Amino acid sequence: MKQESKLKKILSPTFLADNAVVLIFVVITIAAIPVSGLPLNSILQEILTRIGRNCFLVFSLILPIMAGMGINFGMVLGAMAGQIGLIFAVDWNIVGVPGLVFASLIAIPIAALLGWLAGEILNRARGREMVTGYVLGFFMDGFYQFIVLYLMGAIIPIHSLNIVLSRGYGIRNTLTLDSVRQSLDHFIPLRIGSLNLPIMNYLVIGVLCLFIIWFRKTKLGQDMRAVGQNQAVAHAAGIPVDRTRILAIVISTILASLGQIIFLQNMGNIATYNAHKQTGFFAAAAILVGGASVSKASIPNVFIGTMLLHLMYIVVPRAGTNLFGDAMIGEYFRDAFSYAIIALALVIHAWRKRAQADAARSDLRGGVTEIKG
Repeated sequence: MKQESKLKKILSPTFLADNAVVLIFVVITIAAIPVSGLPLNSILQEILTRIGRNCFLVFSLILPIMAGMGINFGMVLGAMAGQIGLIFAVDWNIVGVPGLVFASLIAIPIAALLGWLAGEILNRARGREMVTGYVLGFFMDGFYQFIVLYLMGAIIPIHSLNIVLSRGYGIRNTLTLDSVRQSLDHFIPLRIGSLNLPIMNYLVIGVLCLFIIWFRKTKLGQDMRAVGQNQAVAHAAGIPVDRTRILAIVISTILASLGQIIFLQNMGNIATYNAHKQTGFFAAAAILVGGASVSKASIPNVFIGTMLLHLMYIVVPRAGTNLFGDAMIGEYFRDAFSYAIIALALVIHAWRKRAQADAARSDLRGGVTEIKG
């Protein structure tokens, strides 16, 4: 009987709607793994590396979702701050983990300032926070380009000529991070069989998980949850709604700056003018693939989504190559699925909101549906 009830629950329309995105990705990846021809050890090594590299960035989205602000596409502002920190770490030639700490100390105040500005703007765009954050990222990218391309080396002192353009100012298009490359990944080396585990990355992510669990129980965390559920009720209860929303964006932007530093130290180089642009998109896709929505997200959503999304990124291009003889077709499939999953998640969220609104109106009418005609 219990098994039958569980099966009915799994096959119920509500469960399928709640987990449609996850189920689609599970089907896609399971179908693509054998077609790709990749050995399981290689796939597992890539997944372990990418979880350690990307999860911190995805975690930066949780608090704004909890505060009812949707997915913080403005997290690219934090990514810009993280890259500025790394540029100075390379310029000062600070090696290893101290270089990452130095980059973080520079990035955090910049990210906090940018997060505060973003929060002020998003408070004036209630109900349109996601699209506003997305456009804000493009807007602030112009300032970032101006600082890195013109001010650094001209007004902002840069000591190393190796990272400056030949004209004497501006940072090169690509910077190698030899001084900090994979310093966090290799800080606590562990090899199990043929697998290399980035233990320090996992420890940092574990500390962040504990922070989020603790933060949710604090007064500010409870305020964010209340604001996310109903702003009018939260305001009536004496909660400073605007301030709470701003703090959610500030913390998210700071975490995004640290996440970008962790991501780039693993990659070993920076595409100075482009590395930050898709940060919000890939993080949003990951958390939505994990079963989160624009109004609810949890720690398991981050891990599940990062694993499934990057599993698709690993196997689908190779599967496309084997099926069609062209690697680009696999890349097209990968991009199409990524964008489609964000669109599907937003459509499901809009459908749920409309269904809830219709149910609320029906309750106000005493459950009697109005008959037209």
